[in-house]
Amino acid sequence: MIILGVDPGLTCTGWGIIAKAGSRLSHVANGQIRTDASRTMAERLVELDTTLTDVILAHRPDAGAVEEVFVNVNPQSTLKLGHARGVALVSLARAGMPVAEYPTKVIKKALVGTGGAQKQQVQAMLKVLLPGIRLAGEDAADALAVAITHANMLGSHR
Repeated sequence: MIILGVDPGLTCTGWGIIAKAGSRLSHVANGQIRTDASRTMAERLVELDTTLTDVILAHRPDAGAVEEVFVNVNPQSTLKLGHARGVALVSLARAGMPVAEYPTKVIKKALVGTGGAQKQQVQAMLKVLLPGIRLAGEDAADALAVAITHANMLGSHR
């Protein structure tokens, strides 16, 4: 099974793809989608959708998972994050795959064992679970963590 994880953001959306065969996980690909802040909101959202669709067409995932929105101190930032998250959900669902959603604390707990884990701890665990991985950046690492969380939760979703 091929799983696509997405860490949504308007400035930078991370994506990560893993393969699950039994209890074995392997890295397929990861990357980041950066949008140009000088463009309109609509143009940036179209760019995000187009690029995510290209990733989906290139790798043909069987399932997708997206990190849930957390509320920022700045409500404007939360709204922008929500727009990017909505585009991610639509892109994955339009491709016909089932899409799961996970809160940040669940993702951190699934990988590190505690919902309060730091980014460095999550990245260290990724290197243990996916040996030899080259991360495209922090957002790509977070997206791989989302995909791994979904892979681990698949049994409990059935």
